[in-house]
Parts: sequence; C-alpha cells; structure tokens
Amino acid sequence: MRPRTLPAAVAPVIVGSALAWRAGAFSGTASLLCLAFALFVQIGANFANDYYDFVHGADTHERVGPVRAVAAGLVSPAVMRRAMALAFGVAFAVGLTLIAWGGWWLVAVGVASIASALAYTGGPYPLGYHGLGDLFVFLFFGLVAVGVTYAVQAGHLTAASVLAGAAMGALATNILLVNNYRDAATDAKAGKRTVVVRFGKRYALAQFAAAHLVATATPLALAALGLFRLEVAIVIAALAAACGFALSRALRAAASPAECVGLLGESSGYLSAYALLLSGAIVAG
Repeated sequence: MRPRTLPAAVAPVIVGSALAWRAGAFSGTASLLCLAFALFVQIGANFANDYYDFVHGADTHERVGPVRAVAAGLVSPAVMRRAMALAFGVAFAVGLTLIAWGGWWLVAVGVASIASALAYTGGPYPLGYHGLGDLFVFLFFGLVAVGVTYAVQAGHLTAASVLAGAAMGALATNILLVNNYRDAATDAKAGKRTVVVRFGKRYALAQFAAAHLVATATPLALAALGLFRLEVAIVIAALAAACGFALSRALRAAASPAECVGLLGESSGYLSAYALLLSGAIVAG
C-alpha cells in the first residue's frame, strides 16, 4: 500500500474541506467520502504500480528502496491484480455515493481519476513510462482533489481552491520526483522514461525547487484573496521556504539511491504538515 505516499491522497482533501468550512458549506459526511475515494484510488494506483513495474521489468534486484511485493515474491501477480481491481472497485462505489452532493458530473471525474491511476504504469501507453506521471499527479492529486472536494460541498469552484490545489499538486509531484530520482538508473534500464530519465537530474532538481516555490507563494496569494491575514501568510511562506530549501539541498546532496529513501518520507511528511498548517490558517481566518 506504500503508506509513505498516502498523504498525497489525504492532504488535498483536508485543504478542500477547510475551504468548504470557510465558505460555510462544510459537510463531514461528504468530506469523509471524498477522503475514502482518494485513499482507495491511491492504494489501487500503488497496487497497479507494484504489478505493472514487475511485468515491465522495472522492479529488479538492483532497485534500492521499499520492498515491492510482486517482485519480491511475497504476492503473486494474479493476487495483486485482484487486489488492484478491488481497490478501484471500492473507490468507484464510494464515488457513486457523492452524486447525492455533487451531481452526475462526478461519475466522469471518478472514472477519469481511476483510469489515470491505472494508466500510470498500465495500459497501452503507460504515463509514467513516457514522462507524463508528474503532470497527472499534479492534476489529480492537486487541482482535481482540492477542487472536487470543495465543489462537492460548496457547489462551485473558486480562485482559492485552484491556487490551493496547485500548491498541493506541486508538493505531491515532489514525492513522485524523489521516488523517480532514486530509481533513475534502474528505470533507464527498463525503458521507463520518467522526467528524471528523460531530462536528467539537473532538471529534476530545478522542478523540485520550483514546486516548493509554488507552495511558498500560495499562502501569500490566498491572503491577497482575503482568506487570512498577511502576517499569517508570511509566517507560513517563511516556513515553507525554509523546508523547501532544506529538502532541495538534501536531494541535491543525495549521492546514492539509498539516501533518497529517507527523503521520500520527509517530502511526504512535509506535504502533510503544509496541508494542516494551510488548512488551520484558512479555518481560523
């Protein structure tokens, strides 16, 4: 299930719900259903990634990082396929219940989310194998996750939900980037042309830093929209800048794949802390 990656599913739902609270439209039930949907899509994506990376030969004994169940022989490919189907099936069933709040357009969003999660490493054109994984993570774990969580409850989108979604998407993409940075050598051998493989580690470092700049600027933009005081925004932005600088420096200094393992957890933890701090400011504001 890759617990270190799950904050990427939880964090945007928290932020979207905080925005709904601020708008006076918060629904605890709808928020929990959005959270369940996001979690099961993420878990299904992780199962699919475990299975398809084994099939494509990307997970080998040379890879450094957490154990992959199928590649390690802990779970058979057939069992992993069934687990993947079950996770996506539960996600779809949960998503259907949200129609009562948001309407039938959510079916299209749900299908697109599940299809993208499956297509990250599966299907005739695996997104992650062609350098498109970062874009889709930004869209679905950022703009879509925050925007839909808010829109389901409030009935519309706002500039604030788009800005917050961009920040969450940028930081979620950084989790993927660290993972791909670590696996660059084995991915290249397997023909998995991630952004790191296609454009090199210098580009990856620049993208990683740019994502942190987006997260740093977002509180200031939200303050300009009146969600909270400028003084609060400056504090959040300063903390985000400091954390972003430290993480970027750590990634630049990583000399081996093993050094990226800890950074993956730190990037995930930072995403969680950022989401909680931003959401707290939005609610308190």
